[in-house]
Amino acid sequence: MKKIFALLICALVMTACNTVQGIGKDVKKAGEVVEGAGKK
Repeated sequence: MKKIFALLICALVMTACNTVQGIGKDVKKAGEVVEGAGKK
């Protein structure tokens, strides 16, 4: 039972990290677009 719980926690943590990383990439891309528009 403890192993199943530990695996579930690990899966949730890894999913959360991937989500945060994806949001970071989206924000970075949006910043690049705004910066590019400002240079025009």
